[in-house]
Amino acid sequence: MKKLLYTLLLGLPLLTGCSDFLDRYPGDALSPSSFWKTEADAKLALTGCYSQFTSGWDIMYWNCASDNAYNFHIHEGYQVLGNSSMSQSDPGTGMFSFLDIRACNEYLENEGTITFASEATRARYSAEVRCIRAFLYFQKSFNYGDFPFFTSNFKTPEEAKVARTPQSEIYAFVEKELKESIPSLPETAEAGRFNKGAAQALLMRFYLYTGDHAKALATAKSIEGYSMPALSFEESFLMANQYNSEMILTTESVENNYSFDFTPFLPNSSSGWSSVVPTQSLVDAYETADGLTIQEAQAAGTYDPTNPYVNRDPRLRATIIYPGQNFNGGIFDSVDPKSPDFTASANNATKTGYNFKKFYSNLEQFPQNFWNTAKNFPVFRYAEVLLTIAECKVELNQIDNELYDAVDQVRTRAGMPKVDRVKYATQAKLRELVRRERRVEFAYEGLRRYDVIRWGIGEIAMKGELRTCPRGEVLDEVADPATGDHKVNLNKASDLIEVRKFQNGKSELLPIPQSSLDKNENLTQNPGYKL
Repeated sequence: MKKLLYTLLLGLPLLTGCSDFLDRYPGDALSPSSFWKTEADAKLALTGCYSQFTSGWDIMYWNCASDNAYNFHIHEGYQVLGNSSMSQSDPGTGMFSFLDIRACNEYLENEGTITFASEATRARYSAEVRCIRAFLYFQKSFNYGDFPFFTSNFKTPEEAKVARTPQSEIYAFVEKELKESIPSLPETAEAGRFNKGAAQALLMRFYLYTGDHAKALATAKSIEGYSMPALSFEESFLMANQYNSEMILTTESVENNYSFDFTPFLPNSSSGWSSVVPTQSLVDAYETADGLTIQEAQAAGTYDPTNPYVNRDPRLRATIIYPGQNFNGGIFDSVDPKSPDFTASANNATKTGYNFKKFYSNLEQFPQNFWNTAKNFPVFRYAEVLLTIAECKVELNQIDNELYDAVDQVRTRAGMPKVDRVKYATQAKLRELVRRERRVEFAYEGLRRYDVIRWGIGEIAMKGELRTCPRGEVLDEVADPATGDHKVNLNKASDLIEVRKFQNGKSELLPIPQSSLDKNENLTQNPGYKL
């Protein structure tokens, strides 16, 4: 019944110019005469807004929009986004939509008719919806630039044909909404709901992404009540620990409700589809266990490129399945043509030679199945607060103990040595370090594209050849008795997958879908895309 009501709620009139514009309530099911009366109605509508907020699917597939991952199945819409060949005629990712905004507006327009047990609860619910809407507008405007903006829903198709609002105005709205909402939110909340810390984390990210490092730093330092857990990096993402002290806000999945399915992401040998797979570039970003980059370690003679996965940052093994790794009861082998995981052996085999595993490193944690789980995914976690403090202090050239301590907390939990303060003593070297830390710490969490765009490194990170792992063989010799991983001899050249074409001045923004342009003559296309 609840699922039906969510669907009805979100089926109210949309911002479109199509002839079948819905200008009345569906069957009177959620009209003001039968809904928007009680606190139970409000909670149901609030849940409908959260269902449009973000999901594990959004987070995991969005990795393919960066240099961290590759999406092989072109019908899923992310391959053309990752290689910057997306056009306005491609199916897209569904982000240029307004159903989510409509749901939030619908709540805020009607909450005044609801009887609440207390005004504090009314204020809290409204603040949560405003935070969801701010998140959505921020995300859409970051990716599309100027964006159609409305805070009350339209009644006719003609009213809905609005032009794009400047990004600067949307950003001003986002900041104002968050600052006004934070005081009405509780210090703690049920998992999956905005509390004060989650709203502050969103405001922190907003300031960071828009380049206001002073405000981002101040906001990050105001977030309290969270800490790095006494868990390893891998343990922090297991089902049993998904509500640990680091998690500020997570998505919420319900077991046996088809909330989330790992099948698209698992290796072919584990009955998966390998839809989202890591790149060699990401693998190479992980340091060696003693804190050297692989380039530094190779120069020192402590890194063997033919056996590259030993003596590495533990986050590599906790995040990525690589050749020779003991995974799900077998040795993963994507370099043997006879293996089901060989890159060219099957449609569902990884095309890069790697698979992700961060949220499902141990499939035994899903005793019933891994296609209908209650696994949650982090939206904000405390490591982001720490690395935001570090990045802001780097950009403000405030090189001090607070900066180093913030990075050290992240590295120590990962099992890595603390920062070498002699080696990383300048702003330039610290910027290099912090950017690398963000990449490996948040790999597979959907943040990388935002970093690439805001740092202006698209033509460095997302242009050029994308290749498989080096070829060779997995040896019948255990490299690490503790894990059961095998040695590899990757002594042959890699294969070309695709050539990526990021173009400054164009690829930072996504194209406005042609279908939307056709319906609304007041919309304009982004620079570099055909009209």
